[in-house]
Amino acid sequence: MERVDAQDRVLGPVSRRDAVREGWLHRIAVVVCHDRHGRILVHRRAEQVPRFPGYYEVGVGGALGVGESYEQAATRELEEELGVSAAVRFRFKFLNRSGLSPHWLGVCDAVVPGAVMPNSNEVAWHGWLSDSDLPRILREWTFTPDSPEILDRYFAGRADGTSAQGPCS
Repeated sequence: MERVDAQDRVLGPVSRRDAVREGWLHRIAVVVCHDRHGRILVHRRAEQVPRFPGYYEVGVGGALGVGESYEQAATRELEEELGVSAAVRFRFKFLNRSGLSPHWLGVCDAVVPGAVMPNSNEVAWHGWLSDSDLPRILREWTFTPDSPEILDRYFAGRADGTSAQGPCS
């Protein structure tokens, strides 16, 4: 992975362990997945994952590799975690301070054309939820710290037709 600055410019390669331990900015990409009916995929992280085991999430994703774009990482993570290939579209990024360490979070979306085959080492459960179900589910289930902000920004961008970039702080 790469360490980046407050403007998301690459400073150089770094290990994820060092980035988290030192609080260095780095990059993470996630994909908000839709089915053909417009429902959003929600999944529960496997119990053996090192970060937020058993928590629910609205984005499938992970750290960018050296030289990788947000879209490339999102495509790779979609294949690794859900076993599907789909065209991803970059929507927005923001400086996320709600996780284990601060990072730039690039949010993409994709329409997943068929059944998903989750990697059981990463995903313990998944389901497709309607937009109207999400507010209640976010209150009742334990989600990763960034999930509510991802959805807020994502829906705000959809509602006003913008990229949902918003303030990056």
